[in-house]
Amino acid sequence: MRTTAENPNIRITPRSKATLRDLAKREGKPLQTVLEDAIEQYRRDTFFRDLNEGHARLQASPEAWKAEPAERREWDTTLMDGLQAE
Repeated sequence: MRTTAENPNIRITPRSKATLRDLAKREGKPLQTVLEDAIEQYRRDTFFRDLNEGHARLQASPEAWKAEPAERREWDTTLMDGLQAE
């Protein structure tokens, strides 16, 4: 669901605006939709980059990496709470 921003004016470079217009034209979508899609993709990319970096740090610590499977098994028991999955 899209909502109207309090202040919809955002300054971007002429180059970025031209790229946005080109993408919108090529996709047949409004500029706002293309921009929102790009922001969402950036959010997802950042999330997974951070997740991967955290995983790499975990693997870099032999002690933490060794403890990880046991911790996962503990979390797995939370699925046995007697509730039916939907």
